[in-house]
Amino acid sequence: MPQWNCGCPTCVAARLGDLAPQTQASLAVSVDGRAWLVVDASPDICQQLRNQPELWPQELRDSPFKSIMLTSGDIDHVAGLLTLREKQPFELFATRALLETLEQNPIYGVLDPLHVRQNPIELETPFFPLDDLEARLFAVAGKVPLYLEKDEPELGVESEQTVGVEFRIGAQRVLYIPGCGGVSVALADRIAGAELLFFDGTVFTDDEMIRMGTGQKTGRRMGHVPISGPGGSLEALSRLPIGRCIYIHVNNTNPVWRAGAERAQLERHGFAVGYDGMEVTLATGCR
Repeated sequence: MPQWNCGCPTCVAARLGDLAPQTQASLAVSVDGRAWLVVDASPDICQQLRNQPELWPQELRDSPFKSIMLTSGDIDHVAGLLTLREKQPFELFATRALLETLEQNPIYGVLDPLHVRQNPIELETPFFPLDDLEARLFAVAGKVPLYLEKDEPELGVESEQTVGVEFRIGAQRVLYIPGCGGVSVALADRIAGAELLFFDGTVFTDDEMIRMGTGQKTGRRMGHVPISGPGGSLEALSRLPIGRCIYIHVNNTNPVWRAGAERAQLERHGFAVGYDGMEVTLATGCR
């Protein structure tokens, strides 16, 4: 935010300087503070890298991030790959279905295979995107990306198209779930006991964009469970033992960006809203 064509209260406040502008959802992870993994390559990834000195080049041609992981084929998560085409070596980790989606679009051929190694990852299979950082991908309720929709897509499907990431560092677990259509019993069981959870906070109410006149779809139709209301993520997650929960992927229409009843409701449950430059350091030293 602000979205280029949006005049909602949050976007207006961001343009006036009353709220800090925000880029799109992404996460950088490091065990040692030197080698980094980036989760999801948003369209504004260059701005994100520029804003974080830890991710600046240290040599003439260099990048501290060594790998990128994808959680869906949404444009918000893959378009940034097109700007990372300067023959800089890095590894790309994603499900086979997501890599095939990229392969079907010839524009992603700019990622030179001599420099960008693609690693198809099976669901629930441990792998190491960085030394000493164990990860596994797991399916969450979602749908195919908008550009692959034909007629009315099937919603709430758990497949390789929409995944969450579980990081394990020693006995600690961190989960990153930027897109999720609902909190199933199985997902709740996985989340329980995590030291840190980053979770989809796209909309506060399911009909938020319709009521505001900024869209014609509900949050669930877009593949995102709302924060509030029956079956909302706040209701489901507040019942679980979680060390810390941070809402991410927050749409510009979501009132939790501003002080008010909605933001206060999250804070009463001990939940936070992520923002650009936010840094979380675990006791083990993993950042």
